[in-house]
Order: sequence, then structure tokens, then C-alpha cells
Amino acid sequence: MRLLPVPSLPEIRLYTAHPGSGLRRLLEPDDGADEGTAEPQPPYWAYAWAGGAVLARYILDRPSPVAGRRVLDLGAGSGLVGIAAALAGASEVIAAEIDRNGVVALGLNAAANGAAIAIIGEDVTAGPPPVVDLVLAGDVFYGQAVARRVIPFLDRCLAAGIEVLVGDPGRAWLPGSRLRLLGEYQVPDVGGNGGGAPKPSGVFQFVAAAAD
Repeated sequence: MRLLPVPSLPEIRLYTAHPGSGLRRLLEPDDGADEGTAEPQPPYWAYAWAGGAVLARYILDRPSPVAGRRVLDLGAGSGLVGIAAALAGASEVIAAEIDRNGVVALGLNAAANGAAIAIIGEDVTAGPPPVVDLVLAGDVFYGQAVARRVIPFLDRCLAAGIEVLVGDPGRAWLPGSRLRLLGEYQVPDVGGNGGGAPKPSGVFQFVAAAAD
């Protein structure tokens, strides 16, 4: 992994995958792993995805939504969004990430940027929201199963008086009827899809469902 500036976010450096990183081995089960152990997760944390990048860019350009507030970076991955929140003046940043390798990468990335981040290495969407003022959710709607877990959690956050901001380039399971566009940037979707050409990605406020 190489410590490099993030495209469109030169203020932040991340340990980033390159062709010689050998991350494919992380998809192979550990020798001697117990039966029933969860399958290895793809190394999403090794890339800066568009939803996280646009959300980070937005809060660095407009610190007021995070300044002086307690923030949760949901599905933190590399920690890009949480790092941006810390740099933008959040009073406390919590990052939730279930991948054990991602937890390690997140800590290294936070340290490389001088960002104080508390890491929760478990799925927080199954329970009540942490004690925060704002949830930042970048790229959490990439799959149907994930969206079905995340949306009820975000609804519980709203019910608890917690504001929710979402960053996303328009992935298939994005709940468009629940989102109000706040801003849009051209940022590269550098993970997984290759190329990394800039594409329009949005920052949204997640709002309560309309009454029937």
C-alpha cells in the first residue's frame, strides 16, 4: 500500500492499493480458520469510492455541518469521510467498519492525517444509534441487502434527532425518494471499476418517509 493524496481531495492522504499490493490474498480463507467463520470481505477500504469522496469534499468545503459536532462515519472503509470530518472541526468522530482489515487500515489512515477517530469494529446498524449529532454515510447503498439494513438504522437515527448526510454517485439501491440534494461534485470512482474518470456524485440529506 502506498500513502498517496486522494484524487479530488489533496488535503487527505490514504494508504491506497496498487497493482503490487497483492490484496487478492485477502479473499482467501485463513489457513486453519474455524468452520462457520464469516467469509473474507473484498478490500473496499483500499480505495476511495465516489460516495465517500464527494461527501468528504463537501464537508471540507462547507465545514458548518460537522464543526463542533459528534459525528458517525457509517461503513467507514478507508476512513476518508471520518478523516474529513475531523479536519473540518468535528468535536468527536466515530467510525464504524466491520472488516477487520479495514479497521487496521482505518487506524493507519487516521494516524497519517493526524485525525482522532474512535473505531467501532462491528455492525452498528443492528442496534440503536450511537450518541452522535450527525451520521455521514458514503457509498452505503451499493447492494440490496446492505440497503435493507442501513435504511431502518438511518430511520432510527432520524427518530433520535440525528441528522444524516449521504454521499453517492447514483448506485442502484439509492433510496431517491428519501433524499434531498445538497450539492454535487465531479469525483473519480477509483475503486473496483477501474479508470477512475470523474463522474457526477451527490451529497444528500436523508429525510423521513412521507406519510401515507
